[in-house]
Amino acid sequence: MGFYGKGIGVVQTLPTVVFKTRVRDEALDSENPFRWQDLGSEEIFEGKSVIVVALPGAFTPTCSSTHLPGFEGKYDELRAMGIDEIYCLSVNDAFSMFQWAKQLGVSKVKMLPDGNGDFTRGMGMLVKKENLGFGDRSWRYSMLVEDGEVIKLFAEPGKSDNCATDPFEVSDADTMLNFLQARQALQTQAA
Repeated sequence: MGFYGKGIGVVQTLPTVVFKTRVRDEALDSENPFRWQDLGSEEIFEGKSVIVVALPGAFTPTCSSTHLPGFEGKYDELRAMGIDEIYCLSVNDAFSMFQWAKQLGVSKVKMLPDGNGDFTRGMGMLVKKENLGFGDRSWRYSMLVEDGEVIKLFAEPGKSDNCATDPFEVSDADTMLNFLQARQALQTQAA
């Protein structure tokens, strides 16, 4: 796809996939009142301004201590910049994503399980992490998507299979917030 790098911004159409999600359904008379619900990428992105935070895995150190909590902590500030929703995407199943959010106390950022890696593969961001016993996972990045088009992508440097390090330099919440603030200032000046 040719748009990787440190904060390189391009317009790129997103892959069309179906995410297998679980939603609470009070109509179910059960200890576990959740049902499967397919969620198409067009439902998430069409006509909206969305931030996607993609990371290697639920319950992993940097993802749990800094990356996801950073976006949860800046959620209101990011929304104030015209963002409709923030999604955390990982090549994990819906059950793991739910429990991870629950453990971290994440209630604002929506969890988006890409269990089969279909979206991540379509983005060209699927990497092997066999050196850690993870199998195929997402490379760490964040992106701003408007009406299904990638406006800005902050991909961590050094994307490669079995990367010996876990770079976390440009896909954080502060970098995204700074970009949105600078963009808004430019739009205000142009008006």
